[in-house]
Amino acid sequence: MTEPLTFHEFERQGWSAERVVAGYPDSFSALTTQSVAALLDAAGVRRGARVLDVATGPGYVAGAAAERGAVATGLDFSPGMVVFARRTYPAAEFQEGDAGALPFADGDFDAVVSNYGMPHFPDHDAFLREASRVLRSGGRIAFTSWAPPAACIGFGVIYAAVQTHGRMDVPLPPGPNFFLFGDPVECERSLAAAGFRSVSVATIPMMWRMASPYEPYEAVMRGAVRAAALLRAQTDEARAAIREAVGTAIRAYAKGEMFQVPMPATLASAEKP
Repeated sequence: MTEPLTFHEFERQGWSAERVVAGYPDSFSALTTQSVAALLDAAGVRRGARVLDVATGPGYVAGAAAERGAVATGLDFSPGMVVFARRTYPAAEFQEGDAGALPFADGDFDAVVSNYGMPHFPDHDAFLREASRVLRSGGRIAFTSWAPPAACIGFGVIYAAVQTHGRMDVPLPPGPNFFLFGDPVECERSLAAAGFRSVSVATIPMMWRMASPYEPYEAVMRGAVRAAALLRAQTDEARAAIREAVGTAIRAYAKGEMFQVPMPATLASAEKP
């Protein structure tokens, strides 16, 4: 019998798929890049700083850090994402690696950042311990995560539609709560448990601007992994109903010919003693 995939391997295979590597930039980049400047500011990234961007994906954060004059390194477990990032941001360094076992020496970096990587890490505490290890004393960590689905409308309407028209109990590898670090209390607890001090948590108001009310559904199908697998596990009839329900919900956010959908992010940062 074939052993069931672990969540880590499920995510690694999914984010390495050519479909996702090609689809993510067009699906989510205009949204996820809205938090990059605030993330780098929270980590104190400036010229000359040594910065590690974990779960770099297409390299947006590492590339932006390099533009500030930082010495930027991006790390991702997806070979395809690393190739994409190297091609797009030649001023930064990129390599494959695991967030829970960072391939760097103690104290190598002034800042460790991650833009929406937390929902994809199977062991958040391992990542935070490793981030602390590779930071110098006085170095900073900063990460973003999505706010809870009631506020993060673009994702919330998808999960609500699945609950109404499909089923959530599909055979996927069990993984952490996707919205766990949207909770400031969890951010504070986890960072303190990893030994960080001076924890700060803020909300970044962001807006997903789209031309079609079906864009959240289509974006997930093109450029996501766990949510896309959830949708693909539904029956054809349920998927059609879910898509239509998403479109109906998003139409409430019409602004002229476009739709503006609230997608706030939680930004947490702290300092290594």
